[in-house]
Amino acid sequence: MQRTAEYRKTEINTSDNVRVVSLLYDGVVNFIRIAKKRMEHGDIAGKGLYIGKATAIVGELSNSLNMDGGEIAKNLERLYDYILDRLLYANLRNDPRTFDDMERVLEVLRSAWKDMERGTTVPENVPMAVNSVGIGLRI
Repeated sequence: MQRTAEYRKTEINTSDNVRVVSLLYDGVVNFIRIAKKRMEHGDIAGKGLYIGKATAIVGELSNSLNMDGGEIAKNLERLYDYILDRLLYANLRNDPRTFDDMERVLEVLRSAWKDMERGTTVPENVPMAVNSVGIGLRI
């Protein structure tokens, strides 16, 4: 287990910025899925733990926005605020369906970052605010 943690730390320390953001999206999607499962199984503490982890990542993504990036950064900020709001709602209302909307939004963003990471063109069906997402981040 410790080797995995050390490998992950080394991977993050040696990655370029696009890779780091891509890993953050992987993490938040994973934590949302786990929180939903915990909620469905009645594990209130586990649900809270993973909602907290997802909230921390989305908060970090939001804090890393360069608001000089124009409309893209503003749109991302609105998306992050929406996700943070939905995380709070899911936690308070114990509504597992709330996670589905968040996951869809994050999957679109994550897919765009994965495409940038691979050096491929971002799919045209990704909203314009996400299509040039790298411009709006300060990392």
